Amino acid sequence: MSTPSAVRTAIDPLAGTRAPGDPEHDVLLTGTVFMDIVFTGLEGAPVRGSENWARGMGSSPGGIANMATALARLGLRTTLSASFGTDLYGDYCWESLSESEGVDLSPSRRLAGWHSPVTVSMAYEGERTMVTHEHPAPPPVCATLPRARSVVASLEAGRDEEWVRQAHEQGSRVFSDVGWDETGRWDLGALTGLRYSHAFLPNAAEAMQYTRTESPEQAVRALAELVPIAVVTKGPDGAVAVDGVTGETADVPGLLVDALDPTGAGDVFVAGFMTGTLAGWPLADRLAFANLTAALSVQHFGGSLSAPDWTEVAAWWIEAAARAKAGDADAAEVARRYDFLDGLVPALVRQRPRRRAIPTIGFRDE
Repeated sequence: MSTPSAVRTAIDPLAGTRAPGDPEHDVLLTGTVFMDIVFTGLEGAPVRGSENWARGMGSSPGGIANMATALARLGLRTTLSASFGTDLYGDYCWESLSESEGVDLSPSRRLAGWHSPVTVSMAYEGERTMVTHEHPAPPPVCATLPRARSVVASLEAGRDEEWVRQAHEQGSRVFSDVGWDETGRWDLGALTGLRYSHAFLPNAAEAMQYTRTESPEQAVRALAELVPIAVVTKGPDGAVAVDGVTGETADVPGLLVDALDPTGAGDVFVAGFMTGTLAGWPLADRLAFANLTAALSVQHFGGSLSAPDWTEVAAWWIEAAARAKAGDADAAEVARRYDFLDGLVPALVRQRPRRRAIPTIGFRDE
């Protein structure tokens, strides 16, 4: 195993696949941007009538901003169609995405008099509890969708997914996930956007409920009958997938890390998997990379601003390779699994720190 030698400050993971006439955007997203306020270091769940003290706190854009930031930090040309308020929270979220992260917001809009949705998240014991307040905005999707290599869709039972159909017909590959079915029906037929999906990535609990199976492995095989690529995530245990396009199957374990806050980890996993899929990597490498990006994200609090970039991937890989070279048996096994990163990441890590969630939304210059 060689040590990465090329020094690069920016990585385009799709450089080898780009051709004249390709869409300007790699990924199109649409959804709601929340202002996230995250409390960490709680001893446990809040108890009625009590006052609880958190050892940590952070603020950052949330909701669909989690996915947009994760994709942009991995080098994908990302565009977002969303509504933003004209309040200070809306200003902060807009500036964070467009100026700091480089997300194209040209399909988005500002709505006067509509306040930004807010979510308070409390992280403890590896779990989270959330409280949200919002007044739903009108649908943000443009009448004419920008062309993109891919789109991300969060499917919901019974909801019209017309924009997903349009994107599919324009040639976009649809990567979809799904939330918990509060109705308890768990009807795959009610997920109208599933028929247009290139890849479907539910978590294990959702996948087993929808397929009436007893394990993630059984669930992914059942879902592979419905979509070209089926992925079932298993949290810290990794993920299992079947790619009917390439004929590959893979079950890759997760990475053991000290998790601070799981907020946004699922979005970061999808972003990592999309990056590898659009770049044409083998299925096992795609799952391993998605596991890695998710593992790096949960070591920081906040959704969008916990997402790693290639600098952090490089730092992790250089450290793992060094431990393996020093004779650490566990590190050697990890290094073998992630040897595909060799040559992809820069040898030297930039010293400029990545923005993280902080207790306030910004300081004014004195």
